[in-house]
Amino acid sequence: MLERVLMSYLKTKEEIAIMRRAGKISALAMREVGKIIQPGITTLEIDQLVEDIFRKEGAESAFKKVENYKFSICSTPNDWVVHGLPNKDPLIEGDIVGIDLGCTIEGFNSDMAETFSVGKVSKETQEFLETGKTALNEAIKEVKVGNRIGDISSKIQTIVEDKGYSVVREFVGHGIGKELHEEPWIPGIGKKGTGERLQEGLVIAVEVIYNQGKREVEMLPDGWTIVSKDGSRAGLFERTVAVTSKGPVVLTIE
Repeated sequence: MLERVLMSYLKTKEEIAIMRRAGKISALAMREVGKIIQPGITTLEIDQLVEDIFRKEGAESAFKKVENYKFSICSTPNDWVVHGLPNKDPLIEGDIVGIDLGCTIEGFNSDMAETFSVGKVSKETQEFLETGKTALNEAIKEVKVGNRIGDISSKIQTIVEDKGYSVVREFVGHGIGKELHEEPWIPGIGKKGTGERLQEGLVIAVEVIYNQGKREVEMLPDGWTIVSKDGSRAGLFERTVAVTSKGPVVLTIE
């Protein structure tokens, strides 16, 4: 039954080509974000940059299509985990900040996230961020026809937890297409060889969402922003990936 349900989410080569265009624009925006991350910049200024790039490239913000959400990015400095609202607070030396963004072209979406260092950060923080990047890259290698969701999840969990960090359970990767969030769901924890089988034409957003301390999270009064309950720093890395007969194809890349 599950595999029949997933069939409805499979994309044609033409649809994946459209999503590749959307992915390239998101990757361009993320590259430009990386250029301006420095002490003194605000996440509201980053949001405006991303909005301007989307408009210039003929794309729409995917996030603004989410009910009651008014920004082109989610921004998560330090202990913020996901869904943070951009604001006028300047980032300072030693901060980290996650930027989550996505755009829509011809009705199809892209989604990606990166966590950046703001100026110089400690060696401990560098190692924390490198772990997230490694977990994402290794998880993407598991996006193959015939593999299962658990193969992706297990890879993320193993790499993150082996370094003593915690995978956030409440928020997960997901399928993506005409909807920003579709089935299947891709948890950051799981057992190899379990879960739905990956089929050619499936497009998923692989996400690594993790804390430096304990895994528990809570929501701020704004009704959007999720933070680590113990105040430890959080990391977020994400790419949109197509399942093809030739292996994983990352769509959110220039």
